Amino acid sequence: MNYIGSKSRLSSWIKDEVIKVVGEDLSDKVFCDMFAGTGIVGRSFKKDVKRVISNDLEHYSFVLNKNYIQNHEEIEDKDKYIDELNNLPLIENGFIYQNYCMGSGSQRQYFSDNNGKKIDTIRKKIGEWKETQKISSNLYYFLLTSLLESADKVANTASVYEAFLKTIKKPALKELELLPANFILNKNHHEVFNEDSNELIKRISGDILYLDPPYNHRQYSSKYHILNTITLCDEFTPQGKTGLREYNRSNYSKKRKVHDSFEELITNAKFKYIFLSYNNEGLMSEEDVKEIMQKYGDYSLVKKKYKRFKVQMNKNKKKKTFEYLHILEKL
Repeated sequence: MNYIGSKSRLSSWIKDEVIKVVGEDLSDKVFCDMFAGTGIVGRSFKKDVKRVISNDLEHYSFVLNKNYIQNHEEIEDKDKYIDELNNLPLIENGFIYQNYCMGSGSQRQYFSDNNGKKIDTIRKKIGEWKETQKISSNLYYFLLTSLLESADKVANTASVYEAFLKTIKKPALKELELLPANFILNKNHHEVFNEDSNELIKRISGDILYLDPPYNHRQYSSKYHILNTITLCDEFTPQGKTGLREYNRSNYSKKRKVHDSFEELITNAKFKYIFLSYNNEGLMSEEDVKEIMQKYGDYSLVKKKYKRFKVQMNKNKKKKTFEYLHILEKL
């Protein structure tokens, strides 16, 4: 899935830097990915640590991580359910079709008419199976993650869901095929939360805390609002041309609140090692972060130049940015 701030290209570098500080044997360590997003970093540590704790305030992220992080044992007959969902007769009056497809008269074109109907059909059936307890919680989140990622592949957007394209692009013309969202198998149990990070941090503890908060004013709830609509499967009146729903506004995206929120998080963290991913375009400067973190222990910093996330059709010509990994061994 194309995702702003994704660490897919940086996860191996982050892991290497963590190992340099913590040591190669992580088998007795609890690793927390506090702003998990799609869970890329948590996934990279899943087989190596005793337990992963994953959290994100966005519901679509919660769903993804319930599958990719919490699911750790084989799920019986999961392919059978995928096949059944792919072959259901389409419903005509579902929420996605009615509000985000052009044929319904919504004037919005996030998906082709057929794919909108297919998303509605599959989502409804997954919900019915859950309500009647035909499927387990593990299978529910596996199927829902499979739907999210398969729908994203045929979305008529420029990578994010702030707006739809005026004409249907070629990938969006393809019929949605529900493909299984595979996950890593291991023997350890993991935990996934859907909470405010500054509240959750008061109740958990561990060894390694990885932080990847929003860097700037962008709000993930608005950029990926349709993914939340698919996972929540609730009724509301979409607002404006883009069909927005009410959404979270993170304190980490507010210049007046980010410093206090960040220091509060560090203060309450019951973890020995803290790693913060940030970049040179964030609301907090390199010096801001250093000033806060060094109050609490031994501080260091490593940097890496990398290719920035590029939204399709983005005219921003700046292709490179610096990722900062701020490191604190808390005393």
